Amino acid sequence: MLCFQIIFYEDRNFQGRSFETSTDCPELTSYLSKCQSCRVESGCFMVYDRPNYMGNQHFMRRGEYADNLNLVGLSDCIRSCRTIPTHRGQFRMRIYEKENLTGQMVELTEDCENILERLRMSECLSSQVIEGHWLLYEQPNFRGKVLYLKPGEQRSFRDLGVSTTRFMSMKRIVDSCY
Repeated sequence: MLCFQIIFYEDRNFQGRSFETSTDCPELTSYLSKCQSCRVESGCFMVYDRPNYMGNQHFMRRGEYADNLNLVGLSDCIRSCRTIPTHRGQFRMRIYEKENLTGQMVELTEDCENILERLRMSECLSSQVIEGHWLLYEQPNFRGKVLYLKPGEQRSFRDLGVSTTRFMSMKRIVDSCY
């Protein structure tokens, strides 16, 4: 069985033409005119409502998503997807109160359900992921719009084309997606 496998369908409820992939896909409209449902056979994926991994995002693990618009809150349909590799090891991320890795900095190794209450930070506008893969949420307690971060620097969340640039909770992607 493939490590990553997702099947996209043009219409809701797994109807219409389909496209199957096991790799990152920056532009789904090359294969389907639209994508309104999908089935994750194995692995974990981030899906985006704009091409080139931009716009609103949603984390998807093994399962069926018969109506992407209602289930994941995407504005129109899925336009790109990215695989999320399983990370075995430590998790470390530095979050910064301001853009360009400035302002108050806190290093995280565990999930943080509310940066205001736990870390006394008013917001998080940039980050540096040192180890692991993380999900950032716009609201406390892992709610609201989400942003996937892999190892590297993110000097401004605004550059990712997300509709929100302020994140209030962070979660490690530790669950096995297989």
